[in-house]
Amino acid sequence: MSHEVTETDGGLKPDTESDYKAPSELLEEIIIDNERFRELYALEYKINYIFRDIKLLDQSLTHKSAISSNDIYSLCNERMEFLGDAVLELVISSLLYEEFPSYTEGQLSKLKAVIVSQSILTSCAKEIGLGEFIRFGAGETLTGGKEKSSNLANALEALIAAIYLDGGLESARNFVLKIFSEEVRELDKDEMKRDYKSALQEYWQASFQKPPVYKVINQTGPDHDKRFEIEVILSGESYGKGIGRNKKEAEQKAAEKALETIFNRRRKEDTE
Repeated sequence: MSHEVTETDGGLKPDTESDYKAPSELLEEIIIDNERFRELYALEYKINYIFRDIKLLDQSLTHKSAISSNDIYSLCNERMEFLGDAVLELVISSLLYEEFPSYTEGQLSKLKAVIVSQSILTSCAKEIGLGEFIRFGAGETLTGGKEKSSNLANALEALIAAIYLDGGLESARNFVLKIFSEEVRELDKDEMKRDYKSALQEYWQASFQKPPVYKVINQTGPDHDKRFEIEVILSGESYGKGIGRNKKEAEQKAAEKALETIFNRRRKEDTE
């Protein structure tokens, strides 16, 4: 049986092992109609990459709300987001490693957190008009799905994965460097190093959908020379404290400590 791109068949979960189909088998069954093919061809022209298997491109731009069958995660773009995120991090990490030879691991990690943030992913997705090519279900369409930052950022990661699966790492690398180059150039490098609060906000909100909370825990000194001590709370846990002459300075220092805590924990997990 075949699945039309514009409409998928509902069905019961397979009762026997013989009914199971791998994601690649399900993808082979998809038939792309002429209208959808023209849309995808237009995007290929925009991104200057022609797919060997255009079904990978179609899947990368299929939101789970557009799938009505039990094979939802094999046919929508969520699994591809996971892979695309890893490919993106590898390419950006390699770029930063080459561009900033004197930076420490912590500094490179902070730069990467800014560059792969949801806001920049969304900006890059909008630059190529990606929202116009994503397939949504009726409900998600009515709520403005093609304008939502999360949908755009996720679709861009899935697109990166599709290019990687279709053409390999070098093709994915070329695409990432092309669409991120302007964004990276426009970012002030000193500001990226200094604005730890924004980097933390972007990283934590994208990962856990919750913003950091800053809490003043102590004030010392006379009015003309006060010192503020601020603690940053992430998901109910203290991640760092900072002291400054004003709240803004203290928050920046607390955010810097929090980023150090996060990256130290990740490094420890990677070595265990």
